[in-house]
Amino acid sequence: MQKKILIIDDDTELCRLLKKCMESEGYKSEIAHTGKEGLKLLAGEEYHLVILDVMMPEMDGMSVLAHIRKTKNTPVLMLTAKGNEMDKVLGLKAGADDYMTKPFSLSELTARVESLIRRYMVLGAALQQPRSLTFGSLVIDPAYMRATLDDEDVSLTGKEFDLLYFLASNAGQIFTKKQIYKHVWQNEYAYDDNNIMVHIRRLRKKIEPDPANPIYILTAWGMGYKFNGAAGNE
Repeated sequence: MQKKILIIDDDTELCRLLKKCMESEGYKSEIAHTGKEGLKLLAGEEYHLVILDVMMPEMDGMSVLAHIRKTKNTPVLMLTAKGNEMDKVLGLKAGADDYMTKPFSLSELTARVESLIRRYMVLGAALQQPRSLTFGSLVIDPAYMRATLDDEDVSLTGKEFDLLYFLASNAGQIFTKKQIYKHVWQNEYAYDDNNIMVHIRRLRKKIEPDPANPIYILTAWGMGYKFNGAAGNE
């Protein structure tokens, strides 16, 4: 099945370049030049990835992302202006799976796209023997990329689920940030502590009874993070 990508950016030249690049890699690509146009396409089609620019007139990328996350867990790769670190932080907090700073190389973009789509597909339905994990009232089901807490669905992005399942399936084991990045993002660690920390913080807000005093995702000071396999079962 051909993978489909939606590119939402008001820069027509960049969109044409990205579309050509993605199609040369075998992806079917569609373009929207406004946030509203992009949301309309998303409402009627299923995509494997959204490439979303932050700076757009009328409806910016953050607003578009917020609308997407209300109903979909489709991976979102955000494009941000050079040096605008706050855009990256806000995008990750709002549910973006990854980001790239303009200008960027097409080879790096292709690698990021491939990684995000692979994780979205493989960790979802293509696991050969998906194993549901239960920790008290928290249930993590990799077959459907779904987590429930007290029988209520927990709204997670694809990357949040990847991170949660990776830690939970290795409960009790401490992982460094480098190890987490390599396994979850499937890229070499670039000393981007903020990326991992933002995802950990978002996960804690969604699954922890008291995010300030977590019982599931614990910090191993000076080393990294681990999942507490005894949480909820005590």
